[in-house]
Amino acid sequence: MKALVLQAQWDPRPDYAVSEWERQTGKAITGSSVWRHPQLTITEKPVPEIGPDDVLLEVKAVGICGSDMHFYETDEDGYILYPGLTRFPVVIGHEFSGRVVEVGRNVTDLKPGDPVTCEEMIWCGHCIPCRNGFPNHCTNLEEIGFTIDGAMAQYIAIGAKYCWRIDGILERFGEEKGYEVAAMTEPTTVSYNALFTRAGGFKPGAYVAVYGAGPIGLAAIGLAAAAGAGMVVAFETSQKRRELAQQVGADHVFDPRDVSPHEVLLTLSQGEGFDVHVEAAGVPHITVPEMEKALAINGKIVQIGRAPKRVPMYLETLQVRRAQVFGAQGHSGHQNFPNVIRMVAAGRLDLSPIITARFSLDDAVAAIERLTRREDGKIIIRPDQTRSTTPTEQDAVTVA
Repeated sequence: MKALVLQAQWDPRPDYAVSEWERQTGKAITGSSVWRHPQLTITEKPVPEIGPDDVLLEVKAVGICGSDMHFYETDEDGYILYPGLTRFPVVIGHEFSGRVVEVGRNVTDLKPGDPVTCEEMIWCGHCIPCRNGFPNHCTNLEEIGFTIDGAMAQYIAIGAKYCWRIDGILERFGEEKGYEVAAMTEPTTVSYNALFTRAGGFKPGAYVAVYGAGPIGLAAIGLAAAAGAGMVVAFETSQKRRELAQQVGADHVFDPRDVSPHEVLLTLSQGEGFDVHVEAAGVPHITVPEMEKALAINGKIVQIGRAPKRVPMYLETLQVRRAQVFGAQGHSGHQNFPNVIRMVAAGRLDLSPIITARFSLDDAVAAIERLTRREDGKIIIRPDQTRSTTPTEQDAVTVA
């Protein structure tokens, strides 16, 4: 089968202390301090074999994530930009949907032909964090497309317990579009986990500000609107993404280079500030100081964007505003996946407008290169197709 494989050189920065665990496992805890000179290539690999508790999926659609882009992009020294857990070489891709083609002998709740989407966090279920109900913080965590082979391939083997059926989504959108929409479940659950599971949500009528309108930020905008926010304001530098933000539910969208975000929010709220501030831009050293100045009493800051930077914060602001900061990682557990699937199947949440291009697997590297322009919403890879399409026919590419 064809697969998009990422290779990189293990070359820790001089000031990075490699732990004994990292040496033994080959995993880097802070990937951006270890992996250098990445290369992405379409490679022929054998179809993966499944174990007794696994299923084999024919991959129908895969979304390109910002983390995939950060594997491709490097700093001036050639190090990848993604700061999280990684082990290479690996087949990348972790936002996906597919059709079950084979099940292991112990699998009873799925059968060939079932449409599913899957979690990316491969939690063990046995360690203390897992047993305490924190699967996103599993001690033995593996991550699809980060430390083990992912879904930018024609097939993927995965434990059945990480799969969620998407029949309702296919019924609403049809099979062709439904698989693409279902592939966005994973990034949407990341925002859902941050907004509602970690930060506890908000009362209908609350004011929500989202900083960054990439796919995670767009999902946060759509979820906030669906949950009854009184006003949703987004800040985004890309004009195309600003337009997408309005399509999925933002009431006001601004280019933060043209305005002072905290002044805008204080004006719109008549001086009261915004109740929820979502960091989805990955530049907290820029966004958090703006959030501090526009925090409503009892306000919340929700950190989703990943960035290897320390952020100055004046804690007195949190005290006098009765405010809180919530860190969020992952998407597993807490009914995150089934609730997002239900919202999409019921028509409460429709993020299909943010799909701005579709590429074949053969053109996946070109698709990631396109994403680095930071203009698209969600780019989808279709391993089951040989034609790459964008909204305009002149951008369409036919591959052999």
